[in-house]
Amino acid sequence: MKMRNRMKLELLSLPGNVRLARVAVAAFASEVDYNVSDLEEIKVAVSEAVSNAITHGYQNEPDGVITLTATLFDNSLEIVIEDEGKGIEDIEEALQSTSSDPERMGLGFVFMRSFMDEVDVASEAGQGTRVILRKNLPGEIHAET
Repeated sequence: MKMRNRMKLELLSLPGNVRLARVAVAAFASEVDYNVSDLEEIKVAVSEAVSNAITHGYQNEPDGVITLTATLFDNSLEIVIEDEGKGIEDIEEALQSTSSDPERMGLGFVFMRSFMDEVDVASEAGQGTRVILRKNLPGEIHAET
């Protein structure tokens, strides 16, 4: 896979930075011919991942750092959202669509999985979480490679 472009942002774990992350990634992704629906799906997936880092990783503490890296390859867009928060003790449980905890809707990963072509999650309790989102490029881009 040949890298075509990359951007990296470091954001504090402030709720207002969810919007910044989604707008920055959408602007970056618009470099290729994603349609409006695809761009909206990418924005929702990024919002969910960054929101999870703020809410669950850093438990709404405003001084945590979230690193967002977007890389455009010849055949896909890869977005990595990383935090150094509390981590996820049970990834399989976190990936389930429902939660018995009313504070957690449990839909974040469901949205990410439904809107992106691939979602990978790596986490360790006390060490943080890395979410990798991948979206294939529109069909006409594949024909050029």
